[in-house]
Amino acid sequence: MSPISRWLAESLAFLRRSRDDNLHWQLSRHNDVADLRRAKALAEQALVAQLKKQSQQLAHELTVNKARNSNELAMVKTQCKQDLKDYQQYLQSLDKLKESLRSSYAHLPEAVAFTIHHHAKQLLNRMWDAQEPQEKLKIEMQLLQFMTAVHEDSQASLQGEGDGGLPQRALAFIDTDLAD
Repeated sequence: MSPISRWLAESLAFLRRSRDDNLHWQLSRHNDVADLRRAKALAEQALVAQLKKQSQQLAHELTVNKARNSNELAMVKTQCKQDLKDYQQYLQSLDKLKESLRSSYAHLPEAVAFTIHHHAKQLLNRMWDAQEPQEKLKIEMQLLQFMTAVHEDSQASLQGEGDGGLPQRALAFIDTDLAD
């Protein structure tokens, strides 16, 4: 046999042995590989099931939060509408107060009536803008006292009990409020 034939035969034998070794190794590990594939498939199924369960839980929580937020929004809208209605009624009341001043004090300069009206509106706006309930209540009481003073001045003027010049109680209240 020639050296080339021998070398070729040895190379083929080497390749066959390598292939046989590889085949024996694969056969010996076949069960392990199959077990790993099964474990991988089971793990993937478990992961898919867990993700599906979490997805359902998140969808449920999202639905609950959406409903809660929707209800809260409806309540806030209703409250805002009522607040706006109350604010408008306050403004109408202040306009009536200004008209009452004008009718009670026919000679009263318009600037004084506007000043009293403006002060009442400032109190109203401060009350509306107050964040703390105690502060809001305090300012509301100031507004009530001021409006009462203006009303009492008007009543006294109409009944001829006042000095007939100016709404003294209202102006004193403004002066006191400015001093604070």
